[in-house]
Amino acid sequence: MTARIGVVTFPGSLDDRDTQRAIRLAGAEPVALWHKDKDLQQVDAVVLPGGFSYGDYLRAGAISRFSPVMETVIEQAKAGLPVLGICNGFQVLTEAHLLPGAMLGNNHLHFICRDQKLRVENAETSWTSDYESGQEIHIPLKNMDGRYVADEYTLDKLEAEGRVVFRYLDFNPNGSLRDIAGITNEAGNVVGLMPHPEHAVEPLIGTGRTDGLPFFTSILKKLVGA
Repeated sequence: MTARIGVVTFPGSLDDRDTQRAIRLAGAEPVALWHKDKDLQQVDAVVLPGGFSYGDYLRAGAISRFSPVMETVIEQAKAGLPVLGICNGFQVLTEAHLLPGAMLGNNHLHFICRDQKLRVENAETSWTSDYESGQEIHIPLKNMDGRYVADEYTLDKLEAEGRVVFRYLDFNPNGSLRDIAGITNEAGNVVGLMPHPEHAVEPLIGTGRTDGLPFFTSILKKLVGA
């Protein structure tokens, strides 16, 4: 029996089906989860996908954070459930305080969509073990509110504890402090990033590369080997 990975759909989710496809390509079973249902259907991990949940009203992710499903996600994430937040999902994770900091509007005040070069800074999380530390990858990026910010104490702590998982290379697309593209919690089971690995899992689409697939093979190997 393979691992079952849930993908939450909120009103306004955009990339839930793409994420399910990426999970399937990695060899796991995707499980659709609805935002109004607290039951996670006994999945082994959860992905909060990209999109514009609730139209990004108030702040991106601010309303989704209070969806019934998030009550269970928060509880189980604190108990060790692997959770990945992609783009809007990353915003939801910061609003839910599963990850520190906040996401603000891009410093150039425009939506941006491009292939983005990243450096893997931490290959020891539940979602990045199939990468190597220092590896450079290309992942599609598309966001309006992708600027990661935090106070200096939090930023220094993230750096000191190795919790910056990905960093933008060559070009900072949104003004994120210290070029941070993704971070993890202290336990390494919760990861959030702005770029979209689900759009880089087969040569036909996205960057024309498969640099995003290791996100999903990493978690599969962790769950199957557990």
